[in-house]
Amino acid sequence: MHGVYLENVVRDARDPGALGRFWAATLGLTALTDEPGVHEARLDLGDHYLDLCFQQVADPSSSPARLHLDLRGGGEQQEVVDRLLALGAVPVDIGQGDVPWTVLADPGGEPFCVMEDRPVYRQGGPLAGLPLHSADPERDAGFWAAVTGWERAEGTPGIPSLRHPSGDGPLLELCPEPAAKSGKNRIHVDVRAEASDADPAARVLALGATLLADPAGLPWTVFADPSGNEFCVLDARP
Repeated sequence: MHGVYLENVVRDARDPGALGRFWAATLGLTALTDEPGVHEARLDLGDHYLDLCFQQVADPSSSPARLHLDLRGGGEQQEVVDRLLALGAVPVDIGQGDVPWTVLADPGGEPFCVMEDRPVYRQGGPLAGLPLHSADPERDAGFWAAVTGWERAEGTPGIPSLRHPSGDGPLLELCPEPAAKSGKNRIHVDVRAEASDADPAARVLALGATLLADPAGLPWTVFADPSGNEFCVLDARP
C-alpha cells in the first residue's frame, strides 16, 4: 500500500460558499463544511472518495490555469450543459476552436469542460478528468503514480493517464504544457499521508518533488511536482 493517497482538489476562491454550492449541485456532492472562508464537499466513489475544497483568498492568482475539471457529458452532453447554465455557469472562449467538448466558466470565472461521449469517461461518476499541465508528461505520470498509487489507465491517445486502482473516479491526465509554469496555481491537489508512512515528506522528495513550505503549526506541507505544480501532503489522521 502506498503511503499517501489523493484526497482533495483545492480551489482558491473569493467566495468559497457560492462556488462550493455551485459545484455541489453540479457534481451531486455531499457537503462536509460550509463556513465563512471554507467550503468542502465530497464526491463519493464507492470504496474511495474525492473532496472538493474551496478556500478563501483575497486575490486568486491570475496565472494561466494548469489544472481544471472535465465533466462527463456523454450522450447527454447538451442536457448537462443546459443544467449547468441554469445553475450559473456561462459559456467561455479560451481559444479552444472547433472541439467536441463545451467550455464553460463557473461563477468564479474558472473554465471547465463538459466532455463529449468517450468510452474512457463512461465509468467513475460525473467527474471525468483532472487534466494537469506537465513539462514532461511521461515523467510526471510516473511521479504521480508513485505518490498516489493510482495506476496507468486508457485515456486520450498520447496523454498519459492515471486512475484509482478501483477503476472508479476521474482520470488524472498529464497534458503537455503550452508554456512553462508561472505564478501560483489556482487549483491544486492534496494527498493524505497514511499512518503507516513514517516519513511521507522524505518519500515524495525522493520521487522528485520540491519542498516549498512547511507552515509551523499547520497539518500539511507544501511541495511542487517535477513540473512545478503545487500540491500539499496532509498529515495522517489520528
